[in-house]
Formats: sequence, C-alpha cells, structure tokens
Amino acid sequence: MQPAHVLSVGASDLGDTDLPGRDLFSAALAEAFADLPDPASVVDALYVGNQSERYENQIMYGTLAAEWAGLRNVPAERVEACAAAGALALKNAVRDVRAGVHDAVLACGIEKMTAGGTEGATNALSAAFERALEQRSGITAPSLYAMLARRYCHEFDADETDLARIAVKNHRNAAANPRAMFQREVDVDTVLDSDYVAPPLKLFDCAPVTDGAAAVLVANDEVADELGIDDRVTATGSSVTVNNLAVAERDLTYVEGADVAVTNAYDEAGIDPSDVDIAEVHDAFTICEALLAEAAGFAPQGHGVETVRDPSERSDGWTDVQINTSGGLKARGHPIGATGLLQAVEAHEQLTGRAGDRQVDGAETALLINEGGLADAATAAHVLTTQS
Repeated sequence: MQPAHVLSVGASDLGDTDLPGRDLFSAALAEAFADLPDPASVVDALYVGNQSERYENQIMYGTLAAEWAGLRNVPAERVEACAAAGALALKNAVRDVRAGVHDAVLACGIEKMTAGGTEGATNALSAAFERALEQRSGITAPSLYAMLARRYCHEFDADETDLARIAVKNHRNAAANPRAMFQREVDVDTVLDSDYVAPPLKLFDCAPVTDGAAAVLVANDEVADELGIDDRVTATGSSVTVNNLAVAERDLTYVEGADVAVTNAYDEAGIDPSDVDIAEVHDAFTICEALLAEAAGFAPQGHGVETVRDPSERSDGWTDVQINTSGGLKARGHPIGATGLLQAVEAHEQLTGRAGDRQVDGAETALLINEGGLADAATAAHVLTTQS
C-alpha cells in the first residue's frame, strides 16, 4: 500500500456571498495550486462533496468541477453523505492513492447554501432525516440536536452555560482564523441571551448557513517528489461508518458510529487518543463537540463539555488535545459539502506550522471527524500526521 499525502490545500472565503459555486470552487483551487503546476498536469481523478442540488438547481458536480479545474477525460464523481460529503471525498482520494489506482487525486467540496435562503437550507438539510418517521413530522436539524442536548444535560448534570462556553471557545479560535466566517469573539452572556432555536439550543449554539468551497490535493511519494514538496502530511488512518438514520433508534448520549469510525482510524494509524495533538470535530451544534470529544476517547462520558478548559484543568481521563482550533463549524462556517475538507485544511496548516496566531506548538498528529445526517448517521474519521 502506497502512502497517501495531503500535499496542498485551499479554500474560498466563507460566509454569505454573491459568488456562485463555480467561483467559490475556483478560489479554493487557485489557492491549493498557487505554487504548483496547472491541475491538468498533476491530477488523475477528482471527487467532489456536495450535499444538495436544491441550492443552485445543479447536479453533475463531478463533471462540472473537473471542467472548472481544466481536467479532461478523467474520472470525476460527486459524493454525498449530507454534511459528511467533504470527508467522503477525502476518503475516496486517500483510498485511490493508497491502492495505486491514481497517483494524484483532487478532493473538493462545494456548497452555495444561501441561494435558497433559510427555508431552502432547512428543507435541504431535512432531506437527511428518515422520511416516514421524521421528515413528515416537520422535525428539523436544530430540533433533533436539541433532543440530544436535552438528554445529555439531564444525564450528566450539564446545562446551557456549559454549551455556551463551547461557542465562546470556538469564536475565540475563529477570531485568529482569517478563513473564518465570524472573526470575532463573543462572551457567555451573548450566547445565553440569544434567542432559542430549539431549547436548550440557542442561536449561538448553531453553526451558520454558509457558502464556501475547499480543495485538497492527495498524492503519492512520486508526485510529491516531482512537485518538490517536503512538508508531507500523511493520511495514516481513514474510516467511514454509518449508524441508523432515524433518531428514534439511537442512544442519544452515545454516538456509536463515530466511536467505531474513530477507533478504526486509530487502529489503522497505530495510535491512541493520547497521541492526537489537535482535532477538528463536527460541531454543527455545540452539543456535537461534547459528544464527539467523548466518542474520540479524549474525555470520559459526561465530561465532553470540558473541551473549553485548559488541559491542566480538565477532569481525570481527559487527554491534552486542542479541539476546533479553526473555530469549528460554529464560527469558521459550515458550507455543508466543503466542511470535511475545511477540517483537512486546518489540520494541514497546523501540522506544517502555517496556522499563524492559532498555531498549536509541536502539533504532529490530527484527528478529523465529519458527520452526516443526525450525529453519527454517517461518520468519516481521518488521522493525519507529519512525515519528514
């Protein structure tokens, strides 16, 4: 099996923009290839994560992304797992390079969410829920995650202030991230005073509707040598698992699918949770960060809300990991199909020492967790490490 390296990354601006998906993708691609030859001379295949055709009334994103990148007569596919689409594109790229099917694969993600307004985004996201039991009841993503949050708070004596502190931490991180949609700090009172979206979740507990794109070049040693890239970030663990789609069939305080996906990625990489220096986890809602910190083995069950504390102040059983240094989905932004790849962008910058004011000293190993559907309906986990 050949090693699969993340050699270069790029992203568009994130937020509410007038730019169409094509221009968002072009911006991400231009950054990823700023110091490289034209994509057509490097890339053998392409995968694009895209959650929904409803936003721009567009399918065939594989063909379009290849066309926009100047690629001809290469395999190019759209992949979908709701908000895990971007990480699924990354998984496919890693798999192909490892297997020797392709030497260099472009994993990218595109979403123009604001095109449909709030109602359009709500309807598109609701398509990720089970039709017979959940969609027809009118349930939405915030209300489903509110069920998880309410149950978690009941079981583990947490409260809305604990969740608010996660939002505060991620806004603080985003303030140091020039890519972030919200580059400003907030305080606990601001979060707690914001309107309820679905109790106990308030507006500042929820990731925003975001436009954006990301591009990640995955390639083998030969391509890395040809391109003269010495800072190689290697995908040493990669796993995707699914759980039941309907929330009625879930344990609301234990995301089993994420636990399995992360454990598989750890096993493949030959590491354990204590080896992870930074983690980008899927905090579409603040409760997600707490649940995924526990699923990843960073925290004992019921203590995931301590992600906001300095490692020296956390409960026994916690590791020293720093979580969502990018600001996470909550403050960096959440352009659905691109989100999993934006996690890889942050990891690459951290592991190559390019993260600026948010740099974690000595970061060598990163974990990425990208979810689709409610919590762990689909979970993609990747371990990225530096390799000299």
